[in-house]
Amino acid sequence: MEQAHHGAGAGPRQRAVEIGTALLTMLFGLIVIYGSVIVGSGWGSDGPQAGFFPFYVGLIICICSLINLVMALREADSGLFAEWGQLGQVLRVLIPATIYVALIPFLGIYLPSFLLIVVFMTWLGKYGFPLSLAVAVGVPAFFYLTLERWFLIPLPKGPIEAMLGL
Repeated sequence: MEQAHHGAGAGPRQRAVEIGTALLTMLFGLIVIYGSVIVGSGWGSDGPQAGFFPFYVGLIICICSLINLVMALREADSGLFAEWGQLGQVLRVLIPATIYVALIPFLGIYLPSFLLIVVFMTWLGKYGFPLSLAVAVGVPAFFYLTLERWFLIPLPKGPIEAMLGL
């Protein structure tokens, strides 16, 4: 049995992933409901309170999660969800993307975008560093000119933009 977890064809079972996903989405729904109750989910004198709509969204999430959980518990195991190697490939994209999103509030959108493009192009895409660097400079510059200057849509700024007066 130990060998099954480390073999080439091994990975998490479909049923286990479905049960885990149902439980996580139910937890998310419960958090939404709790937050809605805290801010007020009823009907006030001037109409619905701030948590009215989110409360029902959370309730729908919980009901759907419960349905998915019951279905997953009733069905027989249908095999692998994915092999460990496949999940590793997903994590190679998910982890840098998560770091990118986490950096945006602190560094603005441009520097993290530059870093993400360089990392993805050189590490995952196997492109040369000069091309990766050119694209990593060009893409944020394009979005700055297009969105911030042309359409006047402000994007998150960081300390570098403040130093440059952008």
